[in-house]
Amino acid sequence: MAAIVFIHGLANKPESDYLHNLWKRKLAVDDGFNVESDDVACAMAYWADVLYPAPDTNLADYEAASGDEALAEAAPVAADAPSRAAARDPRLRRLSIALGVDPDAPAVEEPLPEEIQGVKAERVPVPAWLRKRLMARFVRDASLYFNNETFSPRAGAAFRVRDELRRRFMDRLRDAQGNRPLVVLSHSMGTIIAYDCLMHEPDCPAIDGLMTAGSPLGLDEVQDFFPAWSRRNGFPSSKLKGRWVNVYDPLDPVAGLDPLFANDFQRDGAAVVEDIREDNWGTWRHSISKYLQGRLLRRHLAEMVGATWP
Repeated sequence: MAAIVFIHGLANKPESDYLHNLWKRKLAVDDGFNVESDDVACAMAYWADVLYPAPDTNLADYEAASGDEALAEAAPVAADAPSRAAARDPRLRRLSIALGVDPDAPAVEEPLPEEIQGVKAERVPVPAWLRKRLMARFVRDASLYFNNETFSPRAGAAFRVRDELRRRFMDRLRDAQGNRPLVVLSHSMGTIIAYDCLMHEPDCPAIDGLMTAGSPLGLDEVQDFFPAWSRRNGFPSSKLKGRWVNVYDPLDPVAGLDPLFANDFQRDGAAVVEDIREDNWGTWRHSISKYLQGRLLRRHLAEMVGATWP
């Protein structure tokens, strides 16, 4: 039996079982890729509870036919989190600037503008405040992860963030080791965690395929955090034994700054990553629900696990 390990992206998420089933449902909607009918085992590497006090209970955007998660993914950030992190690490300062986040200004949460309160962001152009809020969230999460900071999302719980996120991802891979082919489908911040483990963790189980969607890995300022990375040998050959398919929408605010990976993650100087353009719809293009409904993503994912799909 083939297996897919999902790993989600930044910002708060619904509880684990709901999110796991959501990914499978979005893959299958409209006569899509039904992993259960194709006898493909799936698991979710869930980590939102490491950085958030409680699961997101506002499920309307996740269940909407459009799959728009703009407001859900724009969760508030702790005051001055990006500036404090950037002050400690010049790499985070460069990342903040690249993403349009002022590393010297407190990231104080602002109320939603009146024109978008109660309105799905799908219906209006993506405003500057929304993109800024998402990028500030990414800087905070990247800081906690790359610096392996201890973080307490709620009373009685504290985690070394990178250690915990790596452990959870690798545990899901170990659980699925009896299944082949074994493929990882990652989104947003989840692509960083997956790549980091495959590239830098000697104990990370090997996999047969990697799919990244809406990934920020193309940014020089992200690559600076990976000690073993180089353009000539950025492909994690010791752990990734098959294809790496990178799916992007050029209007995705997270991936769109540098969406092409073939030149950045070579194997012995050869371009082997397959960059696949998948145009989503509407104004908010980073939604995993939209990526999962893409025909090209579904086709390549089915091929990677050996399933048949039109």
